[in-house]
Amino acid sequence: MRSSSLAIAQPAPRAPLRHPLVARYAPIATTLLALVAIWYVAAIAMNWALVRDGFEREETPYTIMDVLSGTMDAERPLLPAPHQVVSTFVDEVFGYPPLSPRSLVYHSLVTLSATVLGFLLGSLFGIVLALLIVHSRVLERSLLPWIICSQMVPVLALAPIFIVVLGALGLQGLLPKSIISAYLCFFPVAIGMVKGFTSPDPLQVELMRTWSATPRQMLWKLRWPSALPYLFASLKVAVTISLVGAIVAELPTGAEAGIGARLLAGSYYGQTVQIWAALIASAMLSWGLIAIVAVVERVVAHRMGAH
Repeated sequence: MRSSSLAIAQPAPRAPLRHPLVARYAPIATTLLALVAIWYVAAIAMNWALVRDGFEREETPYTIMDVLSGTMDAERPLLPAPHQVVSTFVDEVFGYPPLSPRSLVYHSLVTLSATVLGFLLGSLFGIVLALLIVHSRVLERSLLPWIICSQMVPVLALAPIFIVVLGALGLQGLLPKSIISAYLCFFPVAIGMVKGFTSPDPLQVELMRTWSATPRQMLWKLRWPSALPYLFASLKVAVTISLVGAIVAELPTGAEAGIGARLLAGSYYGQTVQIWAALIASAMLSWGLIAIVAVVERVVAHRMGAH
C-alpha cells in the first residue's frame, strides 16, 4: 500500500522547456520550409517539358539530371524556382540606385505613395460614413445598402472607367490611382466602424443619457473608445486592399513606373522571374504597412491604459 501511494504521489515528468523564440517561430519556419519545398517540386514539374523540348530542338544529348538542372535555371520558366526569384529580387533592389527606373525600390515607392494617399482618403471617408450611419436611422437605411453594393463590381472593370473619367477632368498621375485605392479600402473601415460605434452595451448608453451626456460627449467618451479595436482591425485589412487597388490602377493606364508597371512589363516580355520579384516586393510592402498599423495600435492601446 505504501509503495502504491508513493507511486501515485510522484509528480508527472515535466515537458522539455523550449526557448520562447523557438516556440514562437518554429511553426512559421516549418510552414515556410514546406511551402518552399512544394514550390521547388512545382517548378520542376511545370518546367520539365519546356527544358526537355529545348534540348530536343537543339538536338543536344541530355540526361535526366541535365533536364532537372535546367528546370532550376531556365531563362523564361513557366514557374521560376525560389532561388531565381530571390536572386532577381536582390539584384533589382541592391543592384541599381534607389531612384533608378530599373530599381525595384523606385517602383515600390511609386506604388507606395498612391497606396498611402488612397489609404488615408479611404479610411477617413469610411469613418465619416460610419458616423453618419450611426447617428441617423434614415442614412443607415439609405447608405448602408449602397456601400455594400459598391463592392459588387470588380475593380478591374471600374479602374479603366475611373481613369478615363478622371483624366477628362484633368486629374492625372498620383490622384486617380489614389482614388481607386480609396474606393477599395473605405468599405472595411466603414463596416468595421459601424460595428464598433454600436458595440457599447445598451446599459452604458442609458447611463450616459441619465447623466445628460450630449451626442458629442457620448461619441468621444463611449462610442469612440469602444470602436478602437474594430478600427485597427479594419485598418489592417484596408491597408492591404489599398495596396492592391494602387497596383490594379496602374494596369489599365500602361504606367511606366510602379509595381503594376513591372507586372505589365514582365507579362509583355515573358519575364516570369521579374513578375514574381515584383510580387515579392508587393508582399513585403503589405507586411510593412500592416506592421506600422500594428505599432500604432499598440501605442494607442498603451496610452489608453490597456496592457
